[in-house]
Amino acid sequence: MFKAATFNANSIRSRLDIIVEWLSAERPDVLCVQETKAQDKDFPLEAIADAGWHVVFRGEKSYNGVAILSREVAENVAYGFDDGGPADEARLIRARFGSVDVVNTYVPQGQAVDSPVFAYKLEWFARLRRLFEKRYSADSHVLWMGDLNVAPEPRDVYDAKHLAGSVCFHPDEQAALRMVMDWGLVDVFRMHNAQAGEYSFWDYRVPNAVKRNIGWRLDHIIATKSLAAVSRRVAIDREPRLLVKPSDHTFVIAEFDI
Repeated sequence: MFKAATFNANSIRSRLDIIVEWLSAERPDVLCVQETKAQDKDFPLEAIADAGWHVVFRGEKSYNGVAILSREVAENVAYGFDDGGPADEARLIRARFGSVDVVNTYVPQGQAVDSPVFAYKLEWFARLRRLFEKRYSADSHVLWMGDLNVAPEPRDVYDAKHLAGSVCFHPDEQAALRMVMDWGLVDVFRMHNAQAGEYSFWDYRVPNAVKRNIGWRLDHIIATKSLAAVSRRVAIDREPRLLVKPSDHTFVIAEFDI
């Protein structure tokens, strides 16, 4: 079995105890982490190694940052895009674990629909589609995980009518995400969970957001069809979001019979 998970930590140093405890309990093969908010020199490498985990990472001061924690040493590690445009190394890291190629992304949030950052977000998805076409085969085992900053469907947000057209729930973003997935990818969470109200992010600024379930499903585990076909379970672990000083996101976990 191959067990994989994703988590936006909103500062890996602030959430290190939560991550290490969760890893000890769940023992995934791979955990993709986003928004580590740590320069490489400040990354808590020693603490993660002492807990018995391998890790590859790329970060920058105060913002962004991605890492892959794993039980086995990562192979074929690469950072960012290799298309001649902005590298965005602190938003994209990919590696191979056995027969599975893992792509971990922290997609730009977009700020405002009329902002240059929103346009950049749409182009970011286009660049990612081209990366999949260039580096991978849709017939192989590819696992794309991370905070994609898109809720794909009305059932993925707490109030679809009110939020329609807002950043992270805008039709242009949803179309951009579908364009990447049309390469040959499947939302494995939705293979196993059809119900509405399943979220991975609850805004700090909303009082009692988790208890009231005022959330969004922004964190995703997406696989090629061959890998999705052997998926056995995909779930959102809400409990870490209820801990003291949590991230505003929580863990999403999947198991595959390989």
